[in-house]
Amino acid sequence: MKERKLLMIPGPIEFAPEVMQAMGTAPTSHVAPNFIEVFGQALERMREVFLCPSGQPFIMAGSGTLAMDIAASNLIELGDKALVVNTGHFSDRCVDVLERYGAVVTQVNAPAVGGAPTLEEVEAALKENNYKVMTITHVDTSTAVGADVKGFARLGRENGALVIVDGVCAVASEEMRMEEWGIDVSLTASQKGIGVPPGLALVMASPKAMDAFKNRKTPVGSYYADWTEWLPIMEGYESRQPRYFGTPAVNLVWALNISLGQILEEGMDNRFARHCRYSEAFKAAITALGMKQVPVSSDNEATTLTAPYYPNGVDSGVLKYVEEAGVILAGGLHPAINTKYFRVGHMGVVSTSDILATVGAIEKGLSQVGYKFEPGAGLAAAQASLRDGKGV
Repeated sequence: MKERKLLMIPGPIEFAPEVMQAMGTAPTSHVAPNFIEVFGQALERMREVFLCPSGQPFIMAGSGTLAMDIAASNLIELGDKALVVNTGHFSDRCVDVLERYGAVVTQVNAPAVGGAPTLEEVEAALKENNYKVMTITHVDTSTAVGADVKGFARLGRENGALVIVDGVCAVASEEMRMEEWGIDVSLTASQKGIGVPPGLALVMASPKAMDAFKNRKTPVGSYYADWTEWLPIMEGYESRQPRYFGTPAVNLVWALNISLGQILEEGMDNRFARHCRYSEAFKAAITALGMKQVPVSSDNEATTLTAPYYPNGVDSGVLKYVEEAGVILAGGLHPAINTKYFRVGHMGVVSTSDILATVGAIEKGLSQVGYKFEPGAGLAAAQASLRDGKGV
């Protein structure tokens, strides 16, 4: 009998067996020739996954929050103006990080939880001031709102701002074409779409971002995050020469290189399409079960994540029964509505069987708490969506 439950939260996600095998191998020295080669390959593969052939990759031990800190600390100096496109809790965190390093922050807020600012609102804000940076949360993990990164990035670029994208819940799953769209910094963490256990902060910087860093007038305020220290390390490993500033997370880098190789073997276009297909199928199931979602419009729904409101008469207690049916989901996170909804992650190596198993577990949980619905309605809707090829 299978004891292990399926993990369908916004991260950590399920990981490929080959990735887990790499995590379990005997650690090697961070200056061993085989590790130097792996680290160099991982840096090169990052450019392909981020679709940024001219970018400078950084692989550092840490979390997605560290990745945000890296971007802010290296690009912001006291008094710099920053514009934040705010779509939820993690956009709020972006504000905190930018202000910590001395930025004067202006926000363009969503009209309500689950919404997103319009292109027109962001454009108007950009024209009111000379912003050094503009930040966009690609997928806010608290609301499952997916931002129009391509459109917002175009506006930032046209108005002279460095465009920073928090891609923690998006990179390698949501469509993002970093160089083509004019994004200057994209950041993520290993445990989401990249498909590696928690512990790596991953950042890609454009030549424009690196020039801005090199031309700053004051030292970087963070010792650990300072590109002054880390750029020689990344350049050294990519040229297959050992360098040292802080010990890299050796086994995580091994696992990262495996996962990046798998992602590229699938192909970025195929990967984006697969995530759209599974997202459409899961959301069709949620709708068929009579549940609404936190995003107020289908135009701003993420493909990596779904955030359904509990139906009338149901609360977070249902998640216990879903888990008993074999699937672990996440509760709400946004402080304004955290008791009213739950979150389901579907990214990385997620499969058709994972989607259907999750829908089935939710149906079972809902039935156990007395919610009235047509049994099998969610599964039928998901299967119909997958059969019809929606979202491709």
